[in-house]
Amino acid sequence: MKRSGVVVGLVVVAVAAAGVWYMRSRAPEGGETARRGNGAAVAVVAAAAVQADFPVRKHAIGFVETPASVVVRSRIDSQIIGQHVQDGQFVKAGDLLFTLDDRDIKAQIDRDEAMLARDEATHARNVADLERYKLLFQRNAGTQQQVDQATADERSSAASIKGDQATIEADRLKLGYTRITAPIDGRIGAVQVTPGNLVSANASGTALLTITQMKPLRVSFAMPEHELPTLQGALAAARPVQVTARVPNSPNPPAEGRLNFVDSTVDMASGTITAKAAFANDDLGLWPGQYVDVEIIPDTLKGVTVIPTVAVQTGQKGPYAFVLKPDSTVDLRQIKVALSDGGKTAVTEGIAPGERVVTDGQMRLTQGTRVRERAATSEKPEQNTPVAEGARS
Repeated sequence: MKRSGVVVGLVVVAVAAAGVWYMRSRAPEGGETARRGNGAAVAVVAAAAVQADFPVRKHAIGFVETPASVVVRSRIDSQIIGQHVQDGQFVKAGDLLFTLDDRDIKAQIDRDEAMLARDEATHARNVADLERYKLLFQRNAGTQQQVDQATADERSSAASIKGDQATIEADRLKLGYTRITAPIDGRIGAVQVTPGNLVSANASGTALLTITQMKPLRVSFAMPEHELPTLQGALAAARPVQVTARVPNSPNPPAEGRLNFVDSTVDMASGTITAKAAFANDDLGLWPGQYVDVEIIPDTLKGVTVIPTVAVQTGQKGPYAFVLKPDSTVDLRQIKVALSDGGKTAVTEGIAPGERVVTDGQMRLTQGTRVRERAATSEKPEQNTPVAEGARS
């Protein structure tokens, strides 16, 4: 009895397996149906390829530097009696920064002017004596020696006058040093010396303050040496080449500047070339010493085919894309990528302007798959294999 039950169970299992095999053989798999175009069409999202100019963007890390920074020191030994600026203040060239004690220099000028007056009187007497001795010599009442001596005395007193005038001029110049003014436009750092302190003309002494030029500024950045021809061409271009600098994590828009310098040598250690760009910095969005993300557009690809980057797939033969055909099937096209920039990719071969490329749903497609186009949704598209930025062809 038990043996009969086992046999019946085995027969039932065999019949069920045969039924499953028969049903599968009668109904091809969904992938095969889609592949032959006999099943339901695959829903995809597509976008049109367009012909446009495509900017060639280069990226680098740079830092902001100032064209001029001046350490202000005293040029004479004196005492500070007045401070006319504060920490962080913006100044113009010629603005008064400090006032030094000038009484000693004014007294010296008075002494020099008195000496000048004395020497001028002596010179006037020597001129009169010279004229007198010349007249006596003409009348044979004087000697040539007296004329020569009077001439020497006149010249000596005239030289003394010139020396006195030079001394006075030097003292007046020192008097001007008692008013320390800003040599450039810029922003003052921390004031290091306050009124009442003694200052000296020693160049190694304590600086009074530092003025840093803030407008304009420049951004220095390095690029690989193989970009040197690109930078040279950009620098020689008739139109200024745009450079943008963005401060990381800043909500402000990037600052716009112009490329104005390419170094004359390549750094052999790093294999890079240094370039610089000038920025007006009217809004003070850049600050000396900051690190910034630099973007330069040295060239533009003219009239290339542009497609969405999400349409580009990568296979064993290189990048490709699916193109919608008029018969609602797709054509797998091998393409040549010139450049990718964010959500757009420039293509030089494989796709013509006006053709529609699949941007969502590629994972279910093969050559000749029948499709139906649907509207794009806000949902995240299927993950595509990223395509590395291609070199310009």
